[in-house]
Amino acid sequence: MAAHTKKAFEIFVSKIPWTLASKEMREYFGQFGQVRKCVFPFDRETGFHRGFCRVVYGTEEGLQNALQKEAHIVEGSRLHVQLNRTAPRRSRERDDS
Repeated sequence: MAAHTKKAFEIFVSKIPWTLASKEMREYFGQFGQVRKCVFPFDRETGFHRGFCRVVYGTEEGLQNALQKEAHIVEGSRLHVQLNRTAPRRSRERDDS
């Protein structure tokens, strides 16, 4: 029996100001598609998030919509958004050339 690999539609967001929380990020990125998860790592010493997060979409359409937007500006701060290349992808295209 083959192992089941879950398809991940995940972006990595950095340059997040400390004033933004998971709720605001979910609301903002929810305009592009259904957000299944928004994960913020926190600094144990300060208690603040570390300035980046992972946003997981329920569909590839949501992921693509978020990646196609040129500038992501939340509360006056420009966020850096990119495909999370560490996320497991079942159907990633292979280039065998």
